[in-house]
Amino acid sequence: MAKLFRITTVPISVEKLLGRQLSFMNQYFEVTAISADREYLERVGAELGIKTHPIEMTRKITPLQDLRSLWEMYRYIKKEKPEIVHTHTPKAGLIGMMAAKLAGVKIRLHTVAGLPLMEASGSKRKVLNAVEKFTYSCATHVYPNSQGLYDFILNEKLGKPNKLKVIGNGSTNGIDTSHFDPALFSSESKQQLRKNLGFSKEDFVFVFVGRLVKDKGINELISAFKTLQSSNAPILKLLLVGPLEQDLDPLSPEVLSEIETNPNIKSVGFQKDVRPYFAVSDALAFPSYREGFPNVVLQALALGIPAIVSDINGCNEIITHNENGLIVPVKDAESLQKAMNDLMNQEFYQQLRSASRPSVMKYRQELIWELLKENYKSLLNSQGFELNSNKN
Repeated sequence: MAKLFRITTVPISVEKLLGRQLSFMNQYFEVTAISADREYLERVGAELGIKTHPIEMTRKITPLQDLRSLWEMYRYIKKEKPEIVHTHTPKAGLIGMMAAKLAGVKIRLHTVAGLPLMEASGSKRKVLNAVEKFTYSCATHVYPNSQGLYDFILNEKLGKPNKLKVIGNGSTNGIDTSHFDPALFSSESKQQLRKNLGFSKEDFVFVFVGRLVKDKGINELISAFKTLQSSNAPILKLLLVGPLEQDLDPLSPEVLSEIETNPNIKSVGFQKDVRPYFAVSDALAFPSYREGFPNVVLQALALGIPAIVSDINGCNEIITHNENGLIVPVKDAESLQKAMNDLMNQEFYQQLRSASRPSVMKYRQELIWELLKENYKSLLNSQGFELNSNKN
């Protein structure tokens, strides 16, 4: 049985980004998830039925901790001798790919799902470029999770074409269309959920799901909403679902104040299950500055909710303008406000809504998982590894 290590910087990525994909892969490979925070990681591992191994890593630049993480990762990989090491997220990619190469692992894979360097400039951009190039140089294969990222990596000369591959139509994990199914929520349950949140049946609710940080376009979203509500205040609502992260990428003080004091904005923090919050909403507003292949947009569409997204990698592949959503320029609050206003037209809204769920069927999880599994098997075969049909 081939050993497969999947590595992320923090365990919420194991839980939310990869999830049951790891349980599926564990039928065919001996899967170990490696991430920080032992207690959280072990809980997720128990839920998924997979092995785990904690190695502390940070999302920030912390040279001493990074060196300790690299040493621990190298020792563990050298000891366990996995056939495949597959990393996700920037810091785990850097440490995991370097350690795997030093330890002599033949198959070293790194998935790219959004690049912080896209929003950087000057010396910071040069440093981030160098880090990405180094990570890719340590990998044997690099998997951008969207065609837009693939093109960006090539255009910026961050990686060689023979290393790059998009799995299927894109996405790291696909979408579980049976889990994100509008049929799970009756009209009565949706109205009760609305009532619990302080929304009425007549309210038009825009929802944002994700980290409440500048990089996700929250400043523009609040600005657009504030302008729009001046003419639609009685029925317009904004629901924010996600943690506030002021240490990494802070929102402006004015935006924070608006979120806290505007009675038409409801912020509910991080939620383990986001489906009820989609269910009570009419549309997703997702004006992010950069993404790989955003799960949030797939989730909204699968639940029959059209989306307004910024014109960036991934988002502009999932959304077809005027068909299952609207695409607006990045960092453009005025265009976002206009799109939100347009979507409140009931005839136009129903047209987009009816196309939402059918548009994500090509990203179903079972398709993505099967393609990735076969990719693993092909790489193992190329190394002369004999495969069993499954774990049992």
